[in-house]
Amino acid sequence: MVLFRCLSRLSTLRSRTGNDCLNFLCDDYCQVQQPNNLGSVRWLQMQTSTDLDLHSQLKELIPEQQERLKKIRSDYGKVQLGNITTDMVIGGMRGMVGLLWETSLLDPEEGIRFRGLSIPECQKVLPAAQPNGEPLPEGLLWLLLTGKVPSKEQVNALSKELRDRATVPDYAFKAIDALPVSAHPMTQFTTGVMALQVQSEFQKAYDQGIHKSKYWEPTFEDSLNLIARLPAVAAYVYRRIFKDGKIIPLDESLDYGANFSHMLGFDDPKMHELMRLYVTIHSDHEGGNVSAHTGHLVASALSDPYLSFAAALNGLAGPLHGLANQEVLLWIKSVVEECGENISKDQLKDYVWKTLNSGKVVPGFGHGVLRKTDPRYMCQREFAMKHLPNDPLFQLVSKLYDVVPPILTELGKASARSIQTQLETTEQGATSSNNQSGDLTNFPSFYLHYIQVKNPWPNVDAHSGVLLNYYGLTEARYYTVLFGVSRSIGICSQLIWDRALGLPLERPKSVTMEWLENHCKKAAAA
Repeated sequence: MVLFRCLSRLSTLRSRTGNDCLNFLCDDYCQVQQPNNLGSVRWLQMQTSTDLDLHSQLKELIPEQQERLKKIRSDYGKVQLGNITTDMVIGGMRGMVGLLWETSLLDPEEGIRFRGLSIPECQKVLPAAQPNGEPLPEGLLWLLLTGKVPSKEQVNALSKELRDRATVPDYAFKAIDALPVSAHPMTQFTTGVMALQVQSEFQKAYDQGIHKSKYWEPTFEDSLNLIARLPAVAAYVYRRIFKDGKIIPLDESLDYGANFSHMLGFDDPKMHELMRLYVTIHSDHEGGNVSAHTGHLVASALSDPYLSFAAALNGLAGPLHGLANQEVLLWIKSVVEECGENISKDQLKDYVWKTLNSGKVVPGFGHGVLRKTDPRYMCQREFAMKHLPNDPLFQLVSKLYDVVPPILTELGKASARSIQTQLETTEQGATSSNNQSGDLTNFPSFYLHYIQVKNPWPNVDAHSGVLLNYYGLTEARYYTVLFGVSRSIGICSQLIWDRALGLPLERPKSVTMEWLENHCKKAAAA
C-alpha cells in the first residue's frame, strides 16, 4: 500500500512537471534519484504530512539536522576546502569558502538553486494562486525552511498565518513619520523595521534566560512576524512618499505577494502575478552577498531578527547591491529620452559605448559569481514575453540583451591586451604607447571592472524595473524596498536554522598590508 501511494504521487507529480521530471523523495519509503550535471545527487522531498503547522514541521526536522552537522564536524572537521590567496584577501573574499548557508546555493553556470531546485523547477512544483501561474512566495518560504515542497493546503495555511501576524503597531508608522518625506525609501523602510524590534520575542526570551537549545523558537516567532509585517511597512513608505499618504489596508482574501501589490495600490491580477514572481526570485541568493552575509554576521552576535535584518537592509541599499535595480531603469529611460523608443541596434551600440567611454558601467550587466545569463533575468523575460511583448521598454531591454554582451566581451579582451602590453613594456623599461608613464594607475577603472567580472551577461536587475514600470510602479527610487521585502524570506529562513544549529559568532582573521608583504616574501623564499 505504501509503495502504491508513492508511485501514485510520483505519477501525479510527473504529469505536473512534464517528461523532464525532477528528482523526488516522495516519503521515507519511496526514493527516486538522478545525478545532476555537477556530478552530485539532488533530492526533492515532497511534503506528505497533512500537518499544516510550519513550527511543528521544523521541530521534527531540527534534531536530525543537528546530528548531521555534528557528524560533519566530527568526520570532516580538518578537511581543507581550498586555498586562500592574497587576491582573495584584498579582493572582497571572492571565491573564498567560509560560510554555511543551507537555504540556497549559487552555481556560476546554473545560477541559484533553492534547496536544490532551480527557478524553473520551483515554477513547476511550488503551489500557485492560479493554474500555470507564478509560485506563491509562501511556498518558497516553506521550502527554504523545511527542504520540502509544500501542498497547496499547507501554503494556504501559512498564507493565513502570515496575514494573522501582519498587524503593525502605530509607533512603527510614527517612527517613519518622524523622517522627512524626502528621505530615501530605504531609509524610511529600515527605520520602520527598527521600530518593530520593540516587540522582539527573542530579546524577551533571552532576557528571561532561555536555554540556547531553544533559541530557534523565539527566532522563528520574530522571523515570521517580521516577514508578515514588512509588506505593510513597505507599502506605508510608498504611499507616504508617492501617494499623499493614503493608506490601503490588507485584504484578508489575498496571498502574500498579491496583498503587497494591493497595499501598494495595484490590483491588476497580472501585477499580482508579477509580485509573486518578483518576491520569489529575489528572496535568496546564498549567503555571500552583502545583505545576506550582513544579516548572518549581525545575528551571529545573538542580535534578534529585527536588528539583523535592518543591518542587512542597509547593505542592500548600496549602489553595488540592491540599489542597482533603480539605476537600470533610470539608465534605460535616459536612452529613451536621448534616442527615442524606436532606437536601432546600431544607435544603441553607440549609446552603450558613450556610457562606457564616460567612465561608467552599463547597469544590470555582470555578476560577482555568475558566468552566464542570470536565471532570474530569464524568468522575468519569459513573463514579459507572455504578458507585455509589445511594450517599448521591454523591446529595448531585448535589444540590450543582443547588443551589450558582445561589446563587454570585446572590451574585456581589448583591456586585457592593453594591460598586458603595458606590463611587458614596463618590465622592459620601455614607454607604453597607451600610457606614457608606463604606470597602470591611470588605466580606466571601468575597463578593469569588466575584466574582473568576467561576465558580460544581464543579471536580475536588468529586467525587473521594466516590468514594474509597465504595471504602473514607475518610481525607481522605491525599487530597492521591494527587493528588501523579498530578501527577508531567505535571510530569516537561514537565521532560524543558524539558531537551531547553534552556529557560532562569526570572527574571521584580518591582516595588515605589512603582514601580507612579509608573509608573501617568506613564502617566495621558501
